[in-house]
Order: sequence, then structure tokens, then C-alpha cells
Amino acid sequence: MSTGVPAWIQQAVGEAEVKASLTAAIVADEKALGRGGFALTSPAFKHGGELDPSFTACEDDAVAPPLEWTAPPPGTQELVLVVEEIESGDVHWLVWGLKGQKGALFEGEVPPRTGKNAKGNSEWLLPDPGVGVEHRYAFQLFAVDLPLTLMPGAKHADLLKNLKNHVTALAILTARFEGHEIEEWDAEDEFDI
Repeated sequence: MSTGVPAWIQQAVGEAEVKASLTAAIVADEKALGRGGFALTSPAFKHGGELDPSFTACEDDAVAPPLEWTAPPPGTQELVLVVEEIESGDVHWLVWGLKGQKGALFEGEVPPRTGKNAKGNSEWLLPDPGVGVEHRYAFQLFAVDLPLTLMPGAKHADLLKNLKNHVTALAILTARFEGHEIEEWDAEDEFDI
């Protein structure tokens, strides 16, 4: 593959070619993927499904989507979530400090610790592709064998250093979103005023 993305990452993400080097390809290996049945899902979208606009820049009060995961392998000290745009590698969310057990992040929930996204903020970076342009997003959940010692607001590079050689399991969930024009709500049309 021209991008140097491992075949197992391409297979886990599915569909079109993975064009960016995702965190999973840097800090994990194929043996970690789904180890012990470790899996990541969302009640809001299926693997490869479309994100609802309520999780994107299309809505003013948009929030992060809900996520759920199965129990990681024994010995897991912490879970780390990295969400990246598959085409560019832009970081949309860095989360760590999640308990090393079966769990969930509810819709809009503020996680325990977050790092800088591609815009330099420590929050869910709302997907905002151009009109008619589809972007895909990889939600990567890592089980690690030690608690991370990162300061809040850490950068992706800092997280990578802390994850190397400590990932025991990995789960990947993908979503897509196509940019579209934001429709203005008109009370007269809604209520026949």
C-alpha cells in the first residue's frame, strides 16, 4: 500500500484506503486488535456508519457521541481513546484516565482527562468537512498496562511516547460524515404562521 499503512489497520478500518498513519499503527500491533474480545461500539452509529449531525459542527449545541466498550484483558490499568480523521490524521479527541474495565462515555460526557486536538483545544473537535465532502473518523480505544502520567492538555506526541510498548489490547470503531449546508430553522414554516 502506498501510504505504508499496515494491512491489519486497513482491514480494521474497512472501506476506502486509509491515508494517514493512525495512532493504532504507531503504538499497537495486530495481536492487540480485539484481544480477549475487547470491542468498542456506539449506540449512536454502527461501525462505518454515519455520524448524526448532533455530533458535528452542523449543530450549535453539538457534543461528542456516546461510546461503550467491553471488558479489556486482565491487568489493564487504564483505557485511552484517540479519535483521528482517517484521511488527514487530524486528532479530534485525546482521552485518558478511563478505568480499565467495561464502561462507557455518555453522549456529551466530559471525560476524566483530555489532551489537545488538532485545533489546540482539549475537547471533542466537531467534524466539519466541506459541503459534499465525506470524512471518516477512527475511534481507537487502547488498553494499557500502566496508568499514564500525562498532564491535562498534553499533546498527541506526548501521548504516543507514553503509549509505546504499553498497549495490551486495541478496539477500533469508525464513522463517517459528509458536510452539508446548514438549514436555517424557520418558525413560520414550522407552525404555518
